[in-house]
Amino acid sequence: LNEVIPGIDQMLRRLIGEDIDVATILAEGLGSVRADPGQLEQVLMNLVVNARDAMPTGGKLTLETANVDLGEDYARQHHGVTPGPFVMLAVSDTGSGMDSATQARMFEPFFTTKEKGKGTGLGLATVFGIVKQSGGNIWVYSELGKGTTIKIYLPRTDEAATPLETLDVASLNGKETILLVEDDDQVRAMLRSVLRRLGYQVLENSNAHEALLASERYRGRIHLLLTDVVMPQMSGTELAKRLTPTRPEMRVLCMSGYTDEAVLRHGLVDSGLSFLQKPITPENLGKKIREVLGTGARRPERPGESPGGMEKPE
Repeated sequence: LNEVIPGIDQMLRRLIGEDIDVATILAEGLGSVRADPGQLEQVLMNLVVNARDAMPTGGKLTLETANVDLGEDYARQHHGVTPGPFVMLAVSDTGSGMDSATQARMFEPFFTTKEKGKGTGLGLATVFGIVKQSGGNIWVYSELGKGTTIKIYLPRTDEAATPLETLDVASLNGKETILLVEDDDQVRAMLRSVLRRLGYQVLENSNAHEALLASERYRGRIHLLLTDVVMPQMSGTELAKRLTPTRPEMRVLCMSGYTDEAVLRHGLVDSGLSFLQKPITPENLGKKIREVLGTGARRPERPGESPGGMEKPE
């Protein structure tokens, strides 16, 4: 974890803005965990963006790691915890905090306290799923008006950690123009930050109707449509079909965090479009964009054409 956090530090700071002070406390001699680095990056990004939203007028964000040993007493008080050695990741903010009713539901899929159109409620559900998949536990401590601390415990292993591969960011850089369409504010902010860091020009939109208008007004070339699949009013695949006749050279890359059934309902499988499964990390986003722009994703089929197969999610 002490390698993962510094690796995305600059991106996290861009996500939260200058009015929030960030403190990072990394324990010396931190143990290793068996987990996917890309998924841990997604956990951090989701937690940090939630903390940012809880501090609209600024505050302090603290990221902390530590070796901990959870004993029998702790396990008895926290259902589902097995005693033993763990590595802890804590994300704390000085924001608005949560009442007990919100805390009880915060990890439910599609539960959100944000106004309609400002979030899908999938961010913390994704965090919960990744932590459980890695054999860990997650606990929340929060009081209204006093802030929130979320602690993640991942089983510590004696195995030597595999060094993280150094990502050659230059190989993922681009100068193309990307039409970004994502209705979740948190996910859109993360994607915008990553794309700009990689050198792309970003036309940012929160829904398909905004994207149609942006495309109509933009006089330059749009190289790629990067769109969520499941959105209110108009899906990403329908948006692609609407835009393709006016921009035949534009490539399309669809994203979704929903189940296969939902993707089927929205016509992605038979659309012939490239696809990227959420949660999305900076590395797999950068690689997929270069793949699509380099090899050329197929456009949506038009009447009379035979359907193409969807690329398998990475």
